[in-house]
Amino acid sequence: MKNKQLLSLLGCSLAALPSMVVAQQKVDKRPNILFILSDDHARTAVSAYGGINAKLAPTPNIDAIGHNGAIMENMLCTNSISGPSRACLLTGKYSTTHGFYQNEGGIVFDNTQQQYQKILRENGYTTALFGKWHLFSDPAGFDYYKIHANPSQQGTYWDPVYSTNGKKKKEKGYATRLTTNYALEWLESQRDKDKPFCMMLHYKAPHRPWEPDSCYLDLFKDVEFPYPATFDDDYRTREKTIGESMATIENHLSRGDLKQIPPTGLSQKEKNKWLWWGGSGKNQYWTPDANLKGEDLKKWKFQTYLKNYLRVVRSVDDQVGRVVEYLKKNGLYENTIIVYMGDQGFFLGEHGLYDKRWMYEESLQMPCLISYPGHIPEGQRLKNLTLNVDIAPTLLNYAGVKIPSDMQGVSMKGLLEGDKTVEKNWRKSAYYQYFEYPKWHNVQPHYGVRTDRYKLIHFYYNIDQWEFYDMQADPNELTNQYDNPAYAKIIRELKKEIVKLQKEYNDTMSLEERRKLTDKYMLKYEE
Repeated sequence: MKNKQLLSLLGCSLAALPSMVVAQQKVDKRPNILFILSDDHARTAVSAYGGINAKLAPTPNIDAIGHNGAIMENMLCTNSISGPSRACLLTGKYSTTHGFYQNEGGIVFDNTQQQYQKILRENGYTTALFGKWHLFSDPAGFDYYKIHANPSQQGTYWDPVYSTNGKKKKEKGYATRLTTNYALEWLESQRDKDKPFCMMLHYKAPHRPWEPDSCYLDLFKDVEFPYPATFDDDYRTREKTIGESMATIENHLSRGDLKQIPPTGLSQKEKNKWLWWGGSGKNQYWTPDANLKGEDLKKWKFQTYLKNYLRVVRSVDDQVGRVVEYLKKNGLYENTIIVYMGDQGFFLGEHGLYDKRWMYEESLQMPCLISYPGHIPEGQRLKNLTLNVDIAPTLLNYAGVKIPSDMQGVSMKGLLEGDKTVEKNWRKSAYYQYFEYPKWHNVQPHYGVRTDRYKLIHFYYNIDQWEFYDMQADPNELTNQYDNPAYAKIIRELKKEIVKLQKEYNDTMSLEERRKLTDKYMLKYEE
């Protein structure tokens, strides 16, 4: 089985290698920037972070970025959902400042506003974007872009439609490889080689529905992955919040998610309904076999889900390796900042869940690995509280461009380079906000604060529920201690900290105003 996996890995990773031509000597020696973003990549699916899947499903090419620079141990998402997080990365601002605060309901990102690639382009960089955009307005500030352009802008794994600078065309093949091919073609023959480049490489993978490349269909076939410690969480003390989730492994993965084959003779509408059954609503129980039920059914769903997810991740790792290898063989690597991130965290069975959205650690923590040879010391694991809004000012700082005063993030350059003064004065708390409800997954809107030890969350849409966790005593966040009098003083201090951070980030809305933001673009479930 190991030999089969190795052959399969080689078959995918060696496909369509570009020609290797030594790059022209650039006059401008400012660093190139390669920003790689995957969708829904859990930290527990990046082997550099360790964890229960690290040896069974390694990601050596992604890991190498961190080993050659820094692995961010506490890179936190400020709004754990795809479009809003992407807008935070581009603007260096919170969702309630840049205005794109949820995916659903027709909201469109204002592309006229300040974004780091626009600033870089104005200051002599050539810029390009490949893959998933998911902000619904046209990309701005790019010399060239080629993005997924189906109506949802999620893209498809197979034969995706791309928009190339506004012109749409369906392309044949697997999206993860295709997106990489187009990026390498631009690096090789289309970019202005007299300028430093900023290239964004945004993979659809490993977003739902987790469709593997053909060469990886049997990868992990004979593996049984271990179950997370919180797999059978009973949600005691959190019944009204996580207990009301519609993102459970047991009850909310659809037939399509788990690659079931629909009966013949169905219309397209009937087929779509059949495939989606189990993926929405509270009463859509299904099993592929009447004899498979209870805990055995839950475990089968988990194994099927996780294997396809990790097969998709393997393709991402392959393609990251191709791009880094191109940089090295073409004399570009030593002068290139490489950032690899997921656009938020993701549940891989922890608390019995999949998806993201929550302020719980699995959803909050973003994988983030950064290298820049000769500037960022190798082998760092930085535990400072960093945020996705810190990316834009960091890249501008490294490019020698003035950071706009209205960016709410902070440059991490000093942290990455070991500046003790920067480290001493670094933030001690992080603020979070989430608005989309009830679709998808019935997650109550909430906001909260996290320090190095404590977390306080307020859920507020049609409940008024506070949750408090001492992550030193309860790292898995299993017991809400909000009503524990032993923590009363700490909770009072954290509430004051929330108010302070809300003022700092210009998020001083009343609860009623917050509810109205959710109502404006609400999509309800149809039972």
